[in-house]
Parts: sequence; structure tokens; C-alpha cells
Amino acid sequence: MSRLVVVSNRVAVPGEARAGGLAVGLEAALGTRGGLWFGWSGKVVREDSGRLHEQAEGEVRYVTMDLDRPDHDAYYNGFANRTLWPLLHSRLDLVDYARETRAGYRRVNALFADRLAPLLRDSDEVWIHDYHLIPLAALLRERGIGCRIGFFLHVPMPSADLLGALPEHGRLFGTLYAYDLVGFQTTRDADRFRTYARIYGGATVTPDGTVKLPGGGTVAVGAFPIGIDAARIAEQSAAAVGKPAVRALRESLSGRQLAIGVDRLDYSKGLPERFRAFGRYIERHPAERGRLTFLQIAPVSRGDVAEYQHLRDQLEGLAGHINGTHAEPDWTPLRYVNRNFAHATLTGFYRMASLALVTPLRDGMNLVAKEYVAAQDPENPGALVLSMLAGAAAELDAALLVNPYDLDGVADAIARASTMPLSERRERWESMMRPITGYDIHVWCRRFLERLAEVAG
Repeated sequence: MSRLVVVSNRVAVPGEARAGGLAVGLEAALGTRGGLWFGWSGKVVREDSGRLHEQAEGEVRYVTMDLDRPDHDAYYNGFANRTLWPLLHSRLDLVDYARETRAGYRRVNALFADRLAPLLRDSDEVWIHDYHLIPLAALLRERGIGCRIGFFLHVPMPSADLLGALPEHGRLFGTLYAYDLVGFQTTRDADRFRTYARIYGGATVTPDGTVKLPGGGTVAVGAFPIGIDAARIAEQSAAAVGKPAVRALRESLSGRQLAIGVDRLDYSKGLPERFRAFGRYIERHPAERGRLTFLQIAPVSRGDVAEYQHLRDQLEGLAGHINGTHAEPDWTPLRYVNRNFAHATLTGFYRMASLALVTPLRDGMNLVAKEYVAAQDPENPGALVLSMLAGAAAELDAALLVNPYDLDGVADAIARASTMPLSERRERWESMMRPITGYDIHVWCRRFLERLAEVAG
């Protein structure tokens, strides 16, 4: 079996606390085959960008690379998060078109290639992750690397028209043709990439979905919806019931139902729309007044970026308005918390919640939706209100699917979820658990790597 090399922006090095998810599946695959995990160290240094650090655990080597401040600001804070992130989430109004950060992004990807190439063997299988590292395979090929290379995009793939709005888009997205396999979260995302390759790359698409390039090269394309460690989360949530934070939350509700939302503080998550929809719920369903408390957990991310500072101010204003308008002396309708909780505690919150609101404006997958379902008590599961614009909606079609921009529709879904009969909740939960358990994080890893071996064999 060939060695596996994983490349990602950040590396789950031994000894670091991490919630699971992607790291769980990748570490299992690396542990089975032996291999290397390469990426940024998370350190921003004054000088010496590209300095390597290495540690090992079992048959797995972890190699990380420092970045200096100019490289980090251009590559990560700049092009990755101010240009690609909004573009890939269909927010052209927020895209930063600065040429300088684009050059820095390519410079750092070239630095990744320079440091990684000497570590690779011809027999390796390389798996590169996400929008931070789109050009990396092409840069490795330029350095004489001929081994099998696959790529997985964790975020959405927008339409060809939106991608075409990026200056010199072909120079960036055309580097995806250097991969043997390009994977996406959903069939729609994969189809959008094929359309882009056909319109802008002059490619044709074969009946099995392979992209055939004018020069004769081919790129296999597929949908590989990422999963979770469902068994672990179910076990964790059941054990979390007795945790002090979970008990305290339950007691604070005074017998009321709990609705929960857990999201990184990001404009793609639709949090202002969600807050407004919750206010609409209170107004449209007066008979339900006082029965439900909504807890929104939204840890701050990218707090030094103006758009995120504005979002935080906006949410604080909305929360204050909703509570000022609708609160009673013994009831605060909306609890808005900007802090992190341990993953084990979160799963306990999920299990306690009668419903979850997962209503992003655009999301590649959204694993909170799957984790909420997996954390439920099978005898008395809660209901999931899920955005139709999240990748998870393709699998979890037994959720209450909503348009996150339709505030009245979301409000009515909250009311329906909070009053849903137990028999219907069980039926919907069982339907959602089938793909969650049948296509978990370990199956996701295995399916992608099996497909990579087939197309490059």
C-alpha cells in the first residue's frame, strides 16, 4: 500500500486539543497506511518564512512550516479569506480584488511546494485540502512531482459566471486540472466545476463525469459528502448529560424548550437573518410565546477583519432589540454567546435541544447539522431546521428544509419543529441517521482514496 501524504493549511499535530471531525478521519487513514501530514504550523514569525518543524507519532510524520507576517497577511488573511472565501460563498459584494494578496497567495503556495517536494516519493498518494492550496498540485508538477495527487474542496463551488468575475480566474482555477481527482461536497458542486472547465477551459465531459482537456489530459471529478464520527458523537452526547455546564443550562430553562444554533461568527452562516426569523416566530405565533428559548453560540473568528466586526455589532444590536421587545421578567427569548465550548459539552447541549437552527446562506456541508442529529436521544429526538443552501440538505432531506432568506418561512418552521409530534420526530431522525451512520468520516476518507487509486492507477 502506498504512503499517504495529507496537505492542509493547518495540521492536527500530536498533543493539540481538537474537536475531531476531519482530523479524526485523516489521522485514522494516516495511521493505517503510514504517512506524512504537511501544512502551516500556525506560527507567524518575524523572519525565516518556510522554516520546517517535524514530529512523529507511530508511523505518521507531522511536518509544519512557519510563515512570516507579510506572507501570512497576504496568503491567509488576504487572498484566502478576503477574496476566495466570499467568492466561493457567492458573495461578490465582499470580494477583495487586490492584486498584491493574489501574488502573496501564489508565493506561499510556491513555498509549500518547495518545502514539500523533497519529502515526496514517486509511490506516494497526496491528498490536498481546501481553497488555501488550490494551485499546489500544479506547482508540485512544475517541480517534477509525478505521484498521484487528489484535491478536496470543503467549501461550495459557485457557478462559472461567479468564478469568472475574479480577475485572471483561469490562472487560479485552471491549476485544478493538474490533479488526478478533484472532489466536492455535493453533486451540484461537482457539476459546477465541470461547467467551468467546459466554458473556460475548453474541456469536454465524458459520460462518467470525467473532465477531458483540450491537450489530452483528464481530471476525474466526484462528489464525496464529508461525514462525522457518528458513533463517537452519540456516545459523547449521552455521557455529557451529567456535565455541570449541561445541567446548569437545563436548570436555567425552567422547563422551557431549547432551540440551539452553533456557528463560527461568519457572514456565510446567515446569523442576522436567523435572529430576525426568530423574532418573526415570536410575532407570528403568539400562542407559543414563552415556550422556547433560543441559544446561539457564535465564537468570534477573524475578529480583525472589518466585515466580521460589523457582523458582531449587528448581531448584538438584533439580540438586544429582540429581547427588549419580547422578554418577560422570567424569560429571555434569545441568548447570544460569543465563546467557545468544549466539543463534549456542545454535544450535551445538542442532545438537550428540542430543535436546532442550521440556516447558513451558503455552506459546503455544515457538520453541525449532522452532529446535532447524531447527538439526539433515539427515544426522544429533536427536530432539525436546515437551510436548503447547505450541502447537508442533499443528504438530510428529512429535516425541515428552509430558504434562509425567507424569514416567515423559517419562523413557521421553528413553530412546526417545536410542536412536532414524537412519532414524526422519530421518523425524520431515523431517516437522517441512515446517511450519517452509513457514510461517516471514515467511509468518506476511504471512498476518496479508493477513487484516487482507481483514476491514477
